[in-house]
Amino acid sequence: MAEEVVLRFSEVTFEYIHKKPILKEASFSLRRGAKFTLMGQNGAGKSTIFKLITKELKPKSGSVNFSADATIGIAKQVILREDLELSVEDYFGKCFDKVPANLRSQISKVLEAVNMDIPYDRLVGALSGGQQARLLLASALITKPDILLLDEPTNNLDKEGIDHLLEFLIMYDKTVLVISHDADFLNCFTEGVIYLDIFTQQTEMYTGDYYSVVEEISRRVEREQMKNAQLEKQIQDRKEKVNFFAHKGGKMRKLAQKMKEETEELEDNMVDVRREDKTIRDFDIPAQEDLSGNIVEIRSIKTIKKHEPVIKDMEKNITKRMHLIVTGPNGVGKSTFLRSLVAGLAEGAKLAHGVRIGYYSQDFSNLDFSQSVFESLKSAMIDREDEQELRSVAAGFLITGNLMGHKVAELSEGQKGLLSFARLALMTPGLLILDEPTNHINFRHLPIIAEAINNFQGPVIMVSHMGEFVSSLRIDDEIDLGK
Repeated sequence: MAEEVVLRFSEVTFEYIHKKPILKEASFSLRRGAKFTLMGQNGAGKSTIFKLITKELKPKSGSVNFSADATIGIAKQVILREDLELSVEDYFGKCFDKVPANLRSQISKVLEAVNMDIPYDRLVGALSGGQQARLLLASALITKPDILLLDEPTNNLDKEGIDHLLEFLIMYDKTVLVISHDADFLNCFTEGVIYLDIFTQQTEMYTGDYYSVVEEISRRVEREQMKNAQLEKQIQDRKEKVNFFAHKGGKMRKLAQKMKEETEELEDNMVDVRREDKTIRDFDIPAQEDLSGNIVEIRSIKTIKKHEPVIKDMEKNITKRMHLIVTGPNGVGKSTFLRSLVAGLAEGAKLAHGVRIGYYSQDFSNLDFSQSVFESLKSAMIDREDEQELRSVAAGFLITGNLMGHKVAELSEGQKGLLSFARLALMTPGLLILDEPTNHINFRHLPIIAEAINNFQGPVIMVSHMGEFVSSLRIDDEIDLGK
């Protein structure tokens, strides 16, 4: 008996702007219980596919079909800004059309599933990034969906959180479709890839573990490029002969016409080569030069232990070129400390006068979502105006001219991450404060970003739970808030 198909995309076309499709006759299907990765370049339309599945968007043509009574749960990348003022209990209440009488009992079960213990009256906005990530997953699980959609679920999670999530997903007996740039995570539990090609706007399905599928896609691209190279040589030879015979007259001219038609047929047969995810260019973050001595002096940090604030005394002086990492489990106050430093409100820390801070925020709260991309980049160039430099730097981060007029709010989360790094490269900061700088970033870009951080000539204070990324960095000192 054939396994039941729980979700089917049938020749789906969708566009935000007329005649500029995001999807063009895209087709795929998922059987009940399947666990697949949705893969594609930043901005290709992965989140759009999720919105079509949740019926937030409707296709221009084609259809999105479900098996009878199939329910959908989605763990989005970030908490909506309007939900940050809700209590944890009210946030879960929003998941239901009618709030059930046993809501607290259901909340308790899903919080246990994501290994999280928090008071129900705690404001969502007061939770750490890692706690918010677990809350997003728990909110997707509370309705026990037949189809679970996960959008970058490992962002902000510490190792314990990722291990717990993996264990849950391996045991979960329903359908899962996940967007993630965490290759090791994907390789542990997914059984195939739905590949969304940004250039053809179509989807292809591959089965196998994640690393094998990525290799298979790369090999296919190579084969297609070799075939096209052969065809291009044949086409060029024929065009030269067509030009030669066309000037001879008589039978030669007829031969030229025949060869021209054959050449056009060869061009039609050229494979539409899929250009795999582009990688950002190597880049530098120039450092502010008029600084010396202690850039940051830390005498105490407020941490959270068992949901209560605790002052941790210390003696840390951060000088030029010193790279410091702040570690500890989710919820101990790492991101809160970084935000307070940026805002100049960290009671136990003092910044040197005139230091310019370059900040990568895990939730992009430092970006003005109402600005255009061009305006956001321009505002980072604090001490100069150079549009040519601005556009050149932006292009290196795959921010092309067609994106410049878009609002920051319209970018995908991955594009917001690249915009944040482009702003740092234009800013000339005296201090880098990086809060989960791998969030939303394609893993192909990470070695280039690591090199830029290592080469930065100013001090760095960073939080990151991605061990592989951290191991590639030059780290001089550590503050462990978990001790």
